[in-house]
Amino acid sequence: MNWRGILNRRKRKELKKDLKVQEKQNLEVRDSLAMQRTRMANERTLLAYMRTATAMILAGLTFIKLFDDLFYIGIGLVSIPMGIVVAYFGYRRYNKQKLDIARNATLYSPTSPILAEVVAQEKAEPDKSNPDPIV
Repeated sequence: MNWRGILNRRKRKELKKDLKVQEKQNLEVRDSLAMQRTRMANERTLLAYMRTATAMILAGLTFIKLFDDLFYIGIGLVSIPMGIVVAYFGYRRYNKQKLDIARNATLYSPTSPILAEVVAQEKAEPDKSNPDPIV
């Protein structure tokens, strides 16, 4: 006898319903983790820009200090401002992406029945931290 034969029809429906609720919860956890990965990827991109900018500035300073040839000094003098521009561009891009991520995170609303129940209960309860002075 298999497990389906053991469970009666009502138990199978309850089991399917519980599995659907669990699946929705899993999707919300997955979405939450995806938002965290997106934020961390944005931070890694900023760090890559800063690493590149630092390397360009240090390379420019090295060329200026170590070489006496005018060509290498010129490369050093060009590398330093380019490093600063790369750092500025990376920081601006990071802030723009950060705002876009925050905007999209606020637009997202989970759809689990459990969360909907909690939100409905919170809306139904009066705000206990700010009691109404007129009773």
